[in-house]
This record gives sequence, structure tokens and C-alpha cells, in this order.
Amino acid sequence: MILCAGEALIDMLPRTSTAGEDAFAPVPGGAVFNTAIALGRLGIPVRFFCGISRDLFGTRLMAALEASGVDAAPALRSDRPTTLAFVELVDGQARYAFYDEASAARQIRQRDLPGARKMEGVDAVFVGGISLVPEPCGGAYEALAKRESGKRLVMLDPNIRQSFIKEERPFRDRVFRMIASADAVKVSDEDLEWILGPGDIATRAEQMLALGPDLVCVTQGSKGVTAYLPGQEHLVLADRAQVVDTVGAGDTFNAGLLAGLHKAGRLSPGALKRIPTDDLLSALRLGARAAAITVSRAGANPPWADELA
Repeated sequence: MILCAGEALIDMLPRTSTAGEDAFAPVPGGAVFNTAIALGRLGIPVRFFCGISRDLFGTRLMAALEASGVDAAPALRSDRPTTLAFVELVDGQARYAFYDEASAARQIRQRDLPGARKMEGVDAVFVGGISLVPEPCGGAYEALAKRESGKRLVMLDPNIRQSFIKEERPFRDRVFRMIASADAVKVSDEDLEWILGPGDIATRAEQMLALGPDLVCVTQGSKGVTAYLPGQEHLVLADRAQVVDTVGAGDTFNAGLLAGLHKAGRLSPGALKRIPTDDLLSALRLGARAAAITVSRAGANPPWADELA
């Protein structure tokens, strides 16, 4: 069982109305939410934790989780509003404007984290996304990763959204602390540059490994993903796809990687230190295949298991 803990929101995706006017379509999303949805569709046991509103958008989020086989029992329901993310597509790349003040997702606190009963059967915890940036939820998710480190496999995707970061130094410090608590870290090449500065990707990945994780995966869009372990480097090329947009691509890759590790029985603390190369490559390829399907259609719409058969 994998617990995904982080933001759930509504992506307002650009569309054209039947009258030819610019419009936005409300679609359930959020980086960690997308990863949970993708895991559920791949047939992996998954739970989701976040603050979710009882408003009409929150109802849509809960329905989407249920439809994809995600156990949302750990979610904390409230009457606070749902976070909205207005999406602008520039050459197929997504840019975001977030509306998050006093939202249900943002107001998660350490006291709200899943207790022992809701953690029963959980082998791995996935955290990341914009939920790491603001308070109080950022501190809560950092505390969750620290609490579970050494007990369960912890995977982090900081998923840097610079427009959402109001105070860079505190967030940068948090990212470094969370990298140290994680077994696996996935970053895009842009994330890696923001965290460790410009330079050779392999060198900076090695620097990140030195902070504590056993595995660092660096995605580079159409160039694929490179996995770094101490003394090892493995490149998996991206599957060819006709790109509609990149919304949810990295989130889907995360799900495919975790699904592959689950199938190989590698979801436990320390398991990545001794993972056979074949198991790692299989998990990376599953992530790449799933992400290629997601970018081939509009919005974050991860594939179902039978689409990968």
C-alpha cells in the first residue's frame, strides 16, 4: 500500500467555448493527487491524504479518487474552499496561477496527519508538490516525511513551481531537509537547477545523493529519465508520443516508478540500496510509458493498466 500525501486542487484548463470564446474547464488535479489517481488506475493499492473541501469542487475531487480506485478515507474534509490552479499552455508547456489562501488543502496541520490506524499496511509514503511550500501544510508534510523515514520507503518530488514560492529561503531549507529524509527523490532538470544551481546534471545528482537518498531520478522531458544511485547511472529514453500538453506527466512518471517498485517488492526502507538493475529499469520504463500516454492527451489523464499492456 502506498500513501500519497499532498495537494488536491482543481486545474482550470484553457478551452474554447462553442461560441468561440476563451474559457476554462474545471478538472480535478494537483501533483500528489495526480500520482494517487495514476497509481489507482495502474491497480496499485493506494491511499490519499489531504484537506478536501465539502464544496462542489471538493465533491468532484472525492468522486475522481473513488472512480480510480483510490482510498480517500484518510482525507480531512472541511468547509474551507478548494484550491484553484489556472493553467496557461505555452508551446504545450503548462504555466500556473494558484488561488490557495485559507483553502482546505493549505490548512492541514501536524495534528491532522494520519495516525497509526490509517497507516496500517502502508509500505511507502509519497510527498511533494506545492503543498510543501505554504504553512501550515508545508510543515505538516515535512513532519510526515521525517516521522515515516526509516519505517517506510519515503519518496519526494518537490515539483518546484517558482510562481507559488513567496519566501524562497525557508522553502529551500525545507527541500534540503526533506531530501535528507527521503529514500528516493524525483526532480526535473529544471527542479535540480533551482535546488542546486546550474551545472552538469550528473554532478548535481551526485551532490543530491550525498544529502541522503538512495535513488535520484532526473527527468528531462522528451530526452527521458536518468536514475542515479551511488556509483551507478541508468538512462531510460522517453517513449515517443504526440504531445498535446505536459500537465501531469511527471506525476504519472512517479506513479509508474512506484508501481514498478511495488511489483518488484522493493517498497521498504533500504530496499533501493540493493535493488537489482533489472528491477529498477523495469520500474523506470513503466513510468516512462505511463507518462508518454498522459502527454498524448489533454490535462492530467493518466492511463489505466490495460492501456499499458
